Amino acid sequence: MIWSIPSFSPRTDRTHVVRDDDTETWRAAYTGRKPGMRRNSRNRTRNRCGWHIAVLAIFFLSITPVMGQDYPVRPIRLVVGYPPGGGTDLSARLVAQKLYEMWGHAVVVDNRPGAGGNLGTDIVAKSNADGYTLLMTAPGPVSVNPSLMKLPFNPRTDLAPITLIAFGPNVLVVNPASPAKSLKEMIALARGSSNRLNYGTSGVGTTPHLSAELFKIMAKVDMVHVPFKGAGPAVIDLIGGRIDLMIVSGPTVLGHIRAQRLRALAVTSLVRLPALPDVPTFDEAGLPGYEAVVWWGFMAPGGTPAAVIHKLQQAVATILQTAEARSHFSKNGAVVVGNTPKAFGEFIQKEMIKWAGVIKTAGIKVN
Repeated sequence: MIWSIPSFSPRTDRTHVVRDDDTETWRAAYTGRKPGMRRNSRNRTRNRCGWHIAVLAIFFLSITPVMGQDYPVRPIRLVVGYPPGGGTDLSARLVAQKLYEMWGHAVVVDNRPGAGGNLGTDIVAKSNADGYTLLMTAPGPVSVNPSLMKLPFNPRTDLAPITLIAFGPNVLVVNPASPAKSLKEMIALARGSSNRLNYGTSGVGTTPHLSAELFKIMAKVDMVHVPFKGAGPAVIDLIGGRIDLMIVSGPTVLGHIRAQRLRALAVTSLVRLPALPDVPTFDEAGLPGYEAVVWWGFMAPGGTPAAVIHKLQQAVATILQTAEARSHFSKNGAVVVGNTPKAFGEFIQKEMIKWAGVIKTAGIKVN
């Protein structure tokens, strides 16, 4: 963290109306110095100021590691910009419980849903940068929404990355009655169909929507977007044969895939999903370079001391290596990460650039 150290200057700007030949006498009377001592006194003043600045610099430089060593000394608030029960909330509750067990201070999960995650994110962005208000976020508020709408915060400056918790691929699924049994067959079907295929999503600007638009751009196909109020209703219509396909989060459809109510054609990450080891990636199945993942990340207000960020990252990375954490994310179709703040920040930047391009090319707008 960069500390701003105030500068000091001697008080030599007092104004008096005097005759030129009396200036030195008046200054001597006002300052207590004898005439002719002005230069030496200034040097002493500068020396005193330099000493003060040096002491302050030593103090401020030494306080950061102390803050990291002592932190935390009271409960922590972990804000989630989504309702209870979703992937972001469940990730937050796992981390909160384990941090409490590790440090002995409560970590209180505070759900603040609204505006696609923007409401909770804004609360954290405007909180004190002391490590006692943190954020568990999904991609929307920090890597997607900046290209869709005007935000009350700047993700680049108002938030500080701590670590990427985990990522989970979306899955391209179709009704078992679909003639497409692979990604290549789906692309051929979309290109050759006299009627455009339609795909369902959980809403405009969501990760599944952007994933599908990226698929359209890279595969050079045209399909009709059918937005639903949530993934659940869209899945019901896909099972019922009223829409042709979906790109949807793994946990939402894993049960339906295993029960053969839906057929999985490909996953959107660059590595296969452990829960669906026989389902290829888009990259493997014929669309090289395609990647679109859902992720969950841990962040703090911008300006949070580096020592606090480091301690949080180290603690969470340790948590993510436990069998309990790995099992939790694996059964929900996700892969744990726990990378450094620098790596997480670079990841967010790449995500922002990618989705900004997709949003512009596809002409996506939200009301």
